[in-house]
Amino acid sequence: MTVDAMIEDLRTLVEIESPSRDIEALTASAEAVAAVIAKRLGGTATLVESAAGPHVRWSGGGEPRVLILGHHDTVFPIGTLERRPFAVADGRVTGPGVFDMLGGLVQAIHGLAALDDLTGVEILVTADEETGSHELRALIEERARACGAVLVFEGAADGGGLKIGRKGCGTFEVVVKGRASHAGLEPEAGVNALIEAAHQVLDIVAIGRPESGTTVTPTVASAGTGSNVVPAEARVVVDVRVESAAEKARVEAAFAALSPRLDGAEITVLGGIHRPPMPESAAASLFAVAEELLPGVEGVAVGGGSDGNFTAALGIPTLDGLGAVGGGAHADHEYLLVDSMVERANLVTGLVRAVVSGK
Repeated sequence: MTVDAMIEDLRTLVEIESPSRDIEALTASAEAVAAVIAKRLGGTATLVESAAGPHVRWSGGGEPRVLILGHHDTVFPIGTLERRPFAVADGRVTGPGVFDMLGGLVQAIHGLAALDDLTGVEILVTADEETGSHELRALIEERARACGAVLVFEGAADGGGLKIGRKGCGTFEVVVKGRASHAGLEPEAGVNALIEAAHQVLDIVAIGRPESGTTVTPTVASAGTGSNVVPAEARVVVDVRVESAAEKARVEAAFAALSPRLDGAEITVLGGIHRPPMPESAAASLFAVAEELLPGVEGVAVGGGSDGNFTAALGIPTLDGLGAVGGGAHADHEYLLVDSMVERANLVTGLVRAVVSGK
């Protein structure tokens, strides 16, 4: 394998923008991912259609032994590439999606290409990871169970560490219903949804337990229709991260128990913690192999979620953060370090060989 070949494939994928929920763009992206897989590994990569856009599947045949898991959607809207084009300079690759996680996909494919036999290897590249993987969670879990081991190619942790644990994460939306009235003539005739929402925000924040790794963070709020109208509705969006199944249950129960403070107000809670925590125990056996292959590599627990949360929660050995070494996920300064690409592709080769052989 060569760095030039990896950069060539990475350029191909990055220059086909693939924002989540844009079906036309995701279709073009999925076709490009499938073409790169077929070019480097042979066989046929198939598209799995869904309401979120096409996912990509490939199999090396035989009894499934290891699932290579990634996604081809990004958080960047169409037009980002024009403002921030693909570039290689000063040992870095930049452009939308190079770190999260198109670089990881390319490294995985080239690492697999170095193997003489790909029997037992499956690849699944989803189209909706950035929006929660709602469309393909069942298939991810099915193939993970069938394979018995999962390697996830999200970007590496800071400094190149592998991700051995992740918090469970989810989004809640608290909808407050009040009653409109004229803010000047008869404010007392209304039920102010904004005031009720203010009470609820304080109650929501109190659900968090940072000392236990649980963060509960209101992130988006909206209310009202005009400056002279008592608002009849307010909405509060809340990001939640938890480290344990027990905290997941507690937080979900606490949201369900929220109750209005103002007479006449009503509260509806939507959403939940859709990604369960990824316990470090799920990564232990695979990380031990990675340490032998890449001495000194660190294992890190992180707050962000991935599709590896689903597989690890099932008790299936799962190792994450095998993708690009770099940083700036979801940001304009996103980058990938060129010098790490071959090393990480070689790590893929060694890990897959060990898993498939049962060593």
